[in-house]
Amino acid sequence: MEIVRTILTVIYFIIALTVIVLALIQTKEDSGISQTITGSSTNNFYEKNKGRTKEGKQKRLMIISSIVFAVLTIVLGILYLA
Repeated sequence: MEIVRTILTVIYFIIALTVIVLALIQTKEDSGISQTITGSSTNNFYEKNKGRTKEGKQKRLMIISSIVFAVLTIVLGILYLA
């Protein structure tokens, strides 16, 4: 059981570093108040294919790694209590 905890702890730290790095390199998504005033067109090619861009892939990887981080947090909490 100790080996499993150690392996999961190492994976946990790797995922934590991944989440930190991805959060730091993400670009700001909204334009703020200027988008509200000028309006935005969501019917363009970029908006339709946003998930295929570099930013879209980074966002998807951030979501996946955050979910894995949360699940590992719960699992490690249970393992260290037992």
